[in-house]
Amino acid sequence: MQKLERVVKNLLFSQHKRGKRKPKASSIAALDRVNLSLGDVRDVFEPYLAIFLTADRHLNPAQVGIALSTTSIVGILAQTPLGAVIDASGDKRRLIAIATLTFAISYMVIVHFPAFLAVIAAQGMIGISAVIVGPAVAATSLGLVGKEHLEERVGRNEALNHTGNVIAAIVAGILGQFVGRVWIFYFFVILCILTIFSVFQIRKKDIDNTQARGDEGENTERASMKDLLSDRTLIIFASSVILFYLANAALLPLVSQELTAGKQNAPSLYVSGAVIVAQLIMIPVAAWAGTTANKWGRKPLILIAFVAVLIRALLYTVSRNPWFLVSVQVFDGIASGIFTVLVVVVVADLTEGTGRFNLVQGAINTMIGIGAALSNLGSGFLVKAAGYHISFMTLAGIAAVGLGWFWLAMPETKKS
Repeated sequence: MQKLERVVKNLLFSQHKRGKRKPKASSIAALDRVNLSLGDVRDVFEPYLAIFLTADRHLNPAQVGIALSTTSIVGILAQTPLGAVIDASGDKRRLIAIATLTFAISYMVIVHFPAFLAVIAAQGMIGISAVIVGPAVAATSLGLVGKEHLEERVGRNEALNHTGNVIAAIVAGILGQFVGRVWIFYFFVILCILTIFSVFQIRKKDIDNTQARGDEGENTERASMKDLLSDRTLIIFASSVILFYLANAALLPLVSQELTAGKQNAPSLYVSGAVIVAQLIMIPVAAWAGTTANKWGRKPLILIAFVAVLIRALLYTVSRNPWFLVSVQVFDGIASGIFTVLVVVVVADLTEGTGRFNLVQGAINTMIGIGAALSNLGSGFLVKAAGYHISFMTLAGIAAVGLGWFWLAMPETKKS
């Protein structure tokens, strides 16, 4: 009798795999709108926060570095356990909505409470929300389209995200230049409201929660923490992620501070230009990375991302001309456009069939947080002590180390 039950179960599962129900087109369209309006806190918000704190609140580079790194430090503490929460959640839409609402509240705290501690508290709230939104959107995508279509879906997510970021940066630059920098924060609140509205247009029943956590359905047990920690490839990838963000995270905030130089009337349009150039490049690069990851494999694309960070950091030492600094952001578009897509894809590769997709994604995002926090915190003090030139050279050196380590140690994760 038990043997018969196993045969029936396997038959049903095989039929399920061959003919998974397709999510309703309206849910896919709603996910598109979520990615368009959600934006990336680190790519768009942080540069404007840097100039707001420098030019309007008159904080020194070390204080700005502390404020920016708070988001990452809090994320480090919350990321992995929140990944497990996302795995267990039966309604990932609600998690995205709550986190987005927290973003909006935090923006208002920064605007209306000038105390440095209030800024730190708001950044902490943003840090917790940021570590929920990214993995929850990725899990929702996996639950909607499945592992076999994840590369294309993540590429589409990132392309739409960067398109939204370009629009947001243009509007924010105009507001900051001609209306007032404080209105940039109100504009981001409006984007949060649009995101919350869109996320609940994704039908809950279209999201396969078993699929969304990387479980193939055959396994009755998920992989243990011991299994994950003993995975050598996963450890190498995690260390590579730290090095990438240690080299990359502080570059745009540093350029933003160098462009404004603490001047009250510093042009916000320069910073918007830096953001827009990077985001415009990220749109086609992210879409290209999503489709090319299956053809070339994962490793060559990530190596290209490391090379782009190295070139970018070195070029920042060549000239302080504002338009030159803005143009160098092309390399940020290449690096971030590739890396944001490939992180999700590699995690999906390494966790396929384990039921631990979101937990490991949370752990990898913890590595991102560690790298970003150390990058912003360290570079802030380094700029104060030695200047921008030494800081950019130091970040270039870290990128070179990351490139060599990933090239020599990391195997290809794409299954042939």
